[in-house]
Amino acid sequence: MSKKIGIIGSGAMGAGIAQVFATAGHEVLVYDANADALVRAEKNLAITMEKLVTKNKYTADKAEAIQQAIHYVKELKAFASADLVIEAIIEDLSVKQQVFKNLEEVVSSSCVLASNTSSLSIASIAAACEKPERVIGIHFFNPAPVMALVEIIPAVQTDPALAEQIKALIADAAKLPVITKDTPGFIVNRVARPFYGEAIRILEEGVADCETIDFAMTSIGGFRMGPFELMDFIGHDVNYRVTESVFEAFFYDPKFKPSFTQKRLFEAGYYGRKSGKGFYNYSEGAHRNEPQHDPVLLEKIFKRILLMLINEAADALFLNIANRDDLDTAMTKGVNYPKGLLQWADEYGLEKIQQDMDQLYAYYHEDRYRLSPIIRNMISSNQKFYA
Repeated sequence: MSKKIGIIGSGAMGAGIAQVFATAGHEVLVYDANADALVRAEKNLAITMEKLVTKNKYTADKAEAIQQAIHYVKELKAFASADLVIEAIIEDLSVKQQVFKNLEEVVSSSCVLASNTSSLSIASIAAACEKPERVIGIHFFNPAPVMALVEIIPAVQTDPALAEQIKALIADAAKLPVITKDTPGFIVNRVARPFYGEAIRILEEGVADCETIDFAMTSIGGFRMGPFELMDFIGHDVNYRVTESVFEAFFYDPKFKPSFTQKRLFEAGYYGRKSGKGFYNYSEGAHRNEPQHDPVLLEKIFKRILLMLINEAADALFLNIANRDDLDTAMTKGVNYPKGLLQWADEYGLEKIQQDMDQLYAYYHEDRYRLSPIIRNMISSNQKFYA
């Protein structure tokens, strides 16, 4: 059934979400306080549609229908008859809370209000509303038209039936929805932290350089990009801040502790590809080391990072952040991991994971290497994640 969907924010994310729903046959209203941004969004969509037609992805009629389904509005009151409104603006809690307060003065009592936040508490956003039960998180990944995964985050105040309703709406839009508890980082930004953090730790210890660590993860692990390539691609202005916010939000749990190495890059403005320098130098003719090809070293690097990723995914399951299938779907479809981490755990062997993690903990005596209790529990009851 076609719905009227409002989007607040016409940047890359807001415009992408609008395209997703328009493609699925919904009427979409896009609002932005910046009138020039609305003009840019409309022009960019026309360019995108033209490219898709040229590549025979869409017919000219379909491209035209998508563009006609999106209306660019200059006032919030245009959302008066909307069924759902999603904000996709700056990651600032006070700003989002004010937007939601303003929305409640405009929309109907049955309109669902959603945030596309990737890091903020949905409960905190909902707390600003008169009807917090209609507030939910709907976290798309960038670029929204391309990335399949969408995290759905009900707050403690959210109507229990709403998550499944939104899940059905997202699935109808040809996306893969997963439901996650309202905890810092949700699924993907929580479980993925060791991919970056443990790689940096290995670098800081002098075990190997960036090139070798990246090579280990792509050649043995089958990851599309190594951790240092990926951090440079994302940008340290984004990646470091997410790491820092997750660390703070988890009451400074040592396993999410940021590194001084990345902090110094952030402070220096060495954000990665976008600034021309990060862990790697992207200027023309810049030298890059040849990775070491010692199979023992590469296996050691790969296993250490994989162990930490598996352990974090297992802990998320232990703490009921999400179910098994949603956890594995989130990592394969949200960050393109070659396998679900819980599936990988079964292949690695739970007893071997316990042994290897306990060895790391015995060596470092750091809480970041504590084994998730669910793995010990499953070993004692002779279980696996997948039967």
